[in-house]
Amino acid sequence: MATSPDDQARTMIANLKEKTGRTIEEWMAVLRGREGDKHGQLVKFLKGDHGVTHGFANLIAHTFRGGGVEPAASGGGDAAPVDLVGAQYTGKESLRPIYDALLAHAESLGDDVEVAPKKSYVSLRRNRQFALVQPSTKSRVDLGLRLDGVEPSGRLEAAGSWNSMVSHRVRLTDMGEVDDEVRSWVEAAYRDA
Repeated sequence: MATSPDDQARTMIANLKEKTGRTIEEWMAVLRGREGDKHGQLVKFLKGDHGVTHGFANLIAHTFRGGGVEPAASGGGDAAPVDLVGAQYTGKESLRPIYDALLAHAESLGDDVEVAPKKSYVSLRRNRQFALVQPSTKSRVDLGLRLDGVEPSGRLEAAGSWNSMVSHRVRLTDMGEVDDEVRSWVEAAYRDA
């Protein structure tokens, strides 16, 4: 009987500690700080610096980049496919249209836009991350933008300590705020990425 890719991933994660010496949570900690790396860079790092075989390196990198397999909270072993974006908006369903509008606009900018869901936000990347979308509260989505050299002004505020991966933040509480000004900032960040 054939197994599904999800079943195969669960089996590999169950065997990860035995085969690599670390659980999926421990590998996520090893990769922390490498959010800007592309999938291939992560695989190369895991294989070269940690001696992980290609299949396990690929699984670890895929999981780290939000690939839909989430380790169980009980310390590894079991894993289940999850909808990371759906989980972010559970209890915040009224904010999902803001995310959907931002994503649709970003994806319209070019075929090279990579959408990388993480546990608490979605990273938008080209050659590097240019934006992130995070439902920060039950009533607000924060749009983070990497706009090097742009002075904060009005709704475009400095990201400060909110998130070090972006330079600016825009707080959005309803769809009407995803306007031409916000779309132009997303485009500028995309062009510079």
